[in-house]
Amino acid sequence: MQQANRRGTQGPSVAVIGGGAAGFFCALTVSELNPQAVITVYEQGRQFLSKVRISGGGRCNVTNHCFDPRRLAESYPRGGRELRGAFHRWQPQDTIDWFQARGVPLKAEEDGRMFPVTDQSQSIIDCFMQAAAKGRVALRKEAGLKGITALPGGGFMLDFGDMGTLAADRVCVACGSLKASSLTRGFEKLGHHIEPLLPSLFSFNVSDKRITGLLGISVQEALVRLASGGPEQHGAVLITHRGLSGPAILRLSAWRARSLSACGYRDRLSVNWGGRITAAEGRDLLAQTRREAPRALVRNRAVCDIPRRLWERLTEAAGIDPEMTWAHLPKAQEAALWREIFEGQYEIHGKTTNKEEFVTCGGVRLTEVDFRTMESRIVPGLYFAGECLDIDGVTGGFNFQAAWTTGRIAGVALSQAG
Repeated sequence: MQQANRRGTQGPSVAVIGGGAAGFFCALTVSELNPQAVITVYEQGRQFLSKVRISGGGRCNVTNHCFDPRRLAESYPRGGRELRGAFHRWQPQDTIDWFQARGVPLKAEEDGRMFPVTDQSQSIIDCFMQAAAKGRVALRKEAGLKGITALPGGGFMLDFGDMGTLAADRVCVACGSLKASSLTRGFEKLGHHIEPLLPSLFSFNVSDKRITGLLGISVQEALVRLASGGPEQHGAVLITHRGLSGPAILRLSAWRARSLSACGYRDRLSVNWGGRITAAEGRDLLAQTRREAPRALVRNRAVCDIPRRLWERLTEAAGIDPEMTWAHLPKAQEAALWREIFEGQYEIHGKTTNKEEFVTCGGVRLTEVDFRTMESRIVPGLYFAGECLDIDGVTGGFNFQAAWTTGRIAGVALSQAG
């Protein structure tokens, strides 16, 4: 395998390892800023931009409508401190403008997530492929990197196994999660450290009669927290065939990814199905319902926005007879119902991940990378971008924004390196 010169006057050869979001954005940036550079993207899979294709149910959650670097950085359980400065160089508004300039306008939804106006991830993929062709970026799929060696005089030798080896002046590693990757040993030989690679953004396995058989029911404004600690999360909670999922649960899992792993993914989950309704406000709501609808059956009259079938289960869990009216509800059972609504306790006994949209915490240690350029502080000429770093965000377009930001910064630096 040889690095081809596709641009009249040969410039530096840049090898980008990984044909995903960060890798493409890095390669396109180099192409735009340094037309003489010889750029090749190497993807080990059969398809480029596979995660882009499936993101957001095929719509591609490109970024988030948050333009304050400080507040934006708060959505990253790992990497937020480093990204805060990086977002001053490239943030969601820059991403929006970049796609807009290439004929792919984005739109914001109420929760801040941003998608292409077409609601099709193919719009993003087509944009990248057209830009790569225009910039004469070479694309090589089914080309998995097996090893990397820093050469004494500068540059690198890349080992692609049966496909042979090639030399590159500079390398950007943007291969996504390093979980189960053979590259971790190679990076460690170069002097880098890999933080433990663990799942992030996962659902909780919960076996509980209160939610059994309620597959698909969602509460849009719930508040959840773990008994072991960590920040509480607010948002939609979805009942699945294995337990609980939805944005609030996924965010909770991200912030506690390492501690949950350490305890075997066993913890106690507290759910306030009323969302931001406080304990005192919840008691007032129950009293108000008793006054306003004394003849109504408790099981038929929910005190807040809880789907009927779930509400019925909560009343059963509180020991309330199906024929009990609000006027005759004993104080003890009213207190039990209050606990079920606003302080429901659920035992977590494992996790479930979406394999296709898998997000990993862990990766190349952040202190070993200069976030002003994304260059390794240990190996000159070696750059990192995207999920191979110990960076992960919560749901809402934040992981893609980290990919765009780190890919862009790496691309700018690569285009300027001598």
